[in-house]
Amino acid sequence: MERDVRQRLASSFGAVAGAYAEHRPDYSPAAVRWALESAPGSRVLDLGAGTGKLTGTLVALDADVVAVEPDPAMLAGLRRALPTVRAVQGSAERIPLPDASIDVVLAGNALHWFEMAVAGPEIARVLAPGGVLAGLWNVVDDRVDWVAALAQVSGSAAIGPRDTRSSWRAATAGLHRPRGEVSASFGAAEQAEFPHRQSRTADSLVTTLSTRAGMLVMPEQERRATLDRIHAFLTGRQETGSGEFTLPMLTGVLRTRRLRSH
Repeated sequence: MERDVRQRLASSFGAVAGAYAEHRPDYSPAAVRWALESAPGSRVLDLGAGTGKLTGTLVALDADVVAVEPDPAMLAGLRRALPTVRAVQGSAERIPLPDASIDVVLAGNALHWFEMAVAGPEIARVLAPGGVLAGLWNVVDDRVDWVAALAQVSGSAAIGPRDTRSSWRAATAGLHRPRGEVSASFGAAEQAEFPHRQSRTADSLVTTLSTRAGMLVMPEQERRATLDRIHAFLTGRQETGSGEFTLPMLTGVLRTRRLRSH
């Protein structure tokens, strides 16, 4: 993804911070526990924390967490939702934390926005030797027939990629490359997927999908037509047309470790 396109998409969420906080799903606790399980300690950084969806799951698991988020509106939402969490403005490319001060860096639906040629060495800097970097992505479970049909009706701008590993490859293209004399020096990635779900109605799922970056930057007429098409699909299906339903999801995780020799 070209840098200016990625930046436009990544910076689109602040305008809908309230809807994002209300309608985006949290993360599977089992997925978060798996991401944390091999860490050398308990200090966790939620990087690109948004309004605190992943941060809240970490708090519920009693993690010692600090959140870093670049967008002022998203950061304000996080601070309102989780006032006891240390939440600071910063970015993956400039993390306002000391060297080797973190045992785990987690990024929830955010790693693909990072400029990894810069962010990789910066993440390595704040991680203790043997520390873990993990990306988490919530995706709809299109193994379910009606969800697969929804994905076809909605398009990639609303649903996003199903393949977590594709997101990881795109996100970490610069992770193992030297930058000057500094190498990020991460090992091979491990992958796992965990069942997750979200209670939705037709209206609330349409609102959820409207907060995706591809939808936010879409021309208004096309955006409205896409959302109307999704709403018509949902209200016309037996599974989703009458009140509240469960949206089947997966939380995909890919984790890697900072090599101790660097």
